[in-house]
Amino acid sequence: QVVAVVLAHDEERHIGECLDSLAWADERLVVDDFSTDRTAEIARDREAMVVQHALENFSAQRNRALSMAGAEWVLFVDADERVTPELAAEVRQVVAYEDDRARNGWWIPRHNYMLGHRMRGGGWYPDHQLRLLRRGKARYDPARPVHEVVILEGEAGTLQNPFIHYNYDTVAQFRQKVGHYTGYEAQILHQQGVRLRPWTTLLMPVREFWRRFVTLRGYRDHVYGLLFCGLMGWYTFVTYRRLGQLRRTPLPPMRGDDRRWPSG
Repeated sequence: QVVAVVLAHDEERHIGECLDSLAWADERLVVDDFSTDRTAEIARDREAMVVQHALENFSAQRNRALSMAGAEWVLFVDADERVTPELAAEVRQVVAYEDDRARNGWWIPRHNYMLGHRMRGGGWYPDHQLRLLRRGKARYDPARPVHEVVILEGEAGTLQNPFIHYNYDTVAQFRQKVGHYTGYEAQILHQQGVRLRPWTTLLMPVREFWRRFVTLRGYRDHVYGLLFCGLMGWYTFVTYRRLGQLRRTPLPPMRGDDRRWPSG
């Protein structure tokens, strides 16, 4: 059996279509961070189980969902993602092999849509996500509150069919969401003891742009690739600038909504 889990906060725009794409699952569980819109109501209308729990961080919320799931397999799906019939059939197929205990997780590729354009390069495809997990054999690293990392017992396989991910409708959404993460990344680098050299703040953004636009073939997306790879270079600059601030003086605490649910 498979339980599909969606973490949500103010996702009334997406939650209905997301849950509709999960109608094939044995159970649908929405862990709602006390949304102020109609997210929980829409989920209940779709006959999904709704549990409201304040989000401390994403890793802790996912671990809580794992502990609540009743099925052997847990599929994590973001509210702005959709599971195609082809992906659903593939999930059903791989979990049907009860004797295959070597694989306790499965990576799933994603098609990311930005400004309505399906990204083909720049690290936005295939953008594999370790989201199909055997309960009891996987947990999320509590040391990674964002950009969560799965600690998996055993091996992981890779599925062929992708999630559909509707990332951003506007550049402003992209800037707002990714901008929130720069503080987290600066904190992580600081805790790792990364030291700044005089040229680092300028060199690292250039390297990030080159990595995404050239090495990861962001040029395949033409103007979209240039735009978003350039923005990722800019946010790398902001991250290292904030790291420099941390080396001199601690950053002020983030606001609750910054700490919890970046918008977009």
